[in-house]
Amino acid sequence: QVQLVESGGGLVQAGGSLRLSCAASGRTFSNYAMGWFRQAPGKAREFVAGISRNSGRTDYADSVKGRFTISRDNAKNTVFLQMNSLKPEDTAIYYCAARNRVLPGTESFEYDDWGQGTQVTVSS
Repeated sequence: QVQLVESGGGLVQAGGSLRLSCAASGRTFSNYAMGWFRQAPGKAREFVAGISRNSGRTDYADSVKGRFTISRDNAKNTVFLQMNSLKPEDTAIYYCAARNRVLPGTESFEYDDWGQGTQVTVSS
């Protein structure tokens, strides 16, 4: 099992930026593909971005393409989500997740371990 702790959330105005971090412990981080998901009030959890074990592949939801960038530092056991040009509709709790596979998935059930989430609020 991988323990995941997100940080970096907060309140930002529309058009602003935030950088989320997710620190992993407990297992060999480089064995896991990683993903970011989000859940807005009253909505289902949705995929945001994913990255393969060696960063060779990244996937994004259409709603965030060109604005968000996922990256990872295997030496520091951390995955990041750089969020630019934020919109009010990006407001949600953001979760990182670990998948014991080479490639990331886009569905929640494909991930084995989850963090507790960090709140991102974008004001208009």
